[in-house]
Amino acid sequence: MNNSQSKKAVVRRLAPRKTPSQPRSAHTVGAILEGAAHILELHGLEGYTTNAIAARAGVSIGSLYQYFPTKDAVTIALIERESLELVREASEALQGKEHRRALRELVETGVRYQLRRPQLAKLLDTEQGRLASLMPDTAHAAAMRAALARFLATYPGLDAARAERTASDLMALISALTDAAGRVETEVSPSLADPIEGAVLGYLNAVCGT
Repeated sequence: MNNSQSKKAVVRRLAPRKTPSQPRSAHTVGAILEGAAHILELHGLEGYTTNAIAARAGVSIGSLYQYFPTKDAVTIALIERESLELVREASEALQGKEHRRALRELVETGVRYQLRRPQLAKLLDTEQGRLASLMPDTAHAAAMRAALARFLATYPGLDAARAERTASDLMALISALTDAAGRVETEVSPSLADPIEGAVLGYLNAVCGT
């Protein structure tokens, strides 16, 4: 088996076994994911096991494995769930506004997300980094990148052909800075958002040659 085939096999093992189609099964999956979130917040990665997740969710370990073949599969689904609201709010921030205002709202959205459940966000960032080489690009991440690329295609002085690459770079920059802020701050404030906005504008100025 070559490296490409091996990676595809691992990705398949990390994917959910089935997608819930009935309200009861959707409730079970929701309980499992919220149970996983609570275990991470209360016990960290050391206590993060499928048995602990199932117990917190109030389901049997067999029920958990009906939907998720491994603990990493639970984690990936949790990352996707947590990013859904972030992507929705961030995409709205980029709609129909003056560029500087939109970027400020984008930064504040990222900060709010990071501080909403800071311990959970921090640990999921760690796990996403560990699993990055094995994870497919999630639908929410792709949607966020596309929304930001569309916004940047109209940014003054930016070559529209570079919009997608610049979007990827800005997502990484904002994520890194909000992650760092979430380790030491507890609430959104101008003193927290200002330097992140400054870094974003500085990067764009460098890309635009201004």
